[in-house]
Amino acid sequence: MAEAAAERAERSSFERGERAKAGQSTGSSALSRSRTRLDLPRPARRRLLPEYDPEAFGRLSERVARFLGTGRFIVWMTVVIIIWVLWNIFAPESVRFDQYPFIFLTLMLSLQASYAAPLILLAQNRQDDRDRVNLEQDRKQNERSLADTEYLTREIAALRMGLGEVATRDWIRSEFQDLIKEMDERRLFPAESDEGDR
Repeated sequence: MAEAAAERAERSSFERGERAKAGQSTGSSALSRSRTRLDLPRPARRRLLPEYDPEAFGRLSERVARFLGTGRFIVWMTVVIIIWVLWNIFAPESVRFDQYPFIFLTLMLSLQASYAAPLILLAQNRQDDRDRVNLEQDRKQNERSLADTEYLTREIAALRMGLGEVATRDWIRSEFQDLIKEMDERRLFPAESDEGDR
């Protein structure tokens, strides 16, 4: 009886193990099917916002910011505001579109300012990025120039040390003059010593 119970327990544990293996294999195949391949690009996702070229938008913002910073823009804006105010004060009542408190003019100026400020900031950010790149390039160029200068300084010092051991024209000339004097002295003294012998 004890043997039969042990056999049943062994069989049930074996069946549980087989079921677990089957569950793992189906789970792993489901897992492998859900994995994406890393060697393939992801499919394009749908976006809610429209796509735009940030570089083209940045160039446009710089052009707008440049125009907003000119005297011509200020003159034209002043002319438009004066015409707007004069029209809405002196034109016939039926053709006026913005009465005395000029609320619509205030709204238009606020709208212009709300678009101008971010465009100017975007243009400034792009200019900061360009300046940062230029500064980095200047820094690298300065490092290269400094390294070249140090190399040339070491080479000049080595040449000076080497030239200290090289005979110069003046030194050779002075040595020749000393030799000539010495040879003249030898000629003179042996002649005197020969005369003294006679």
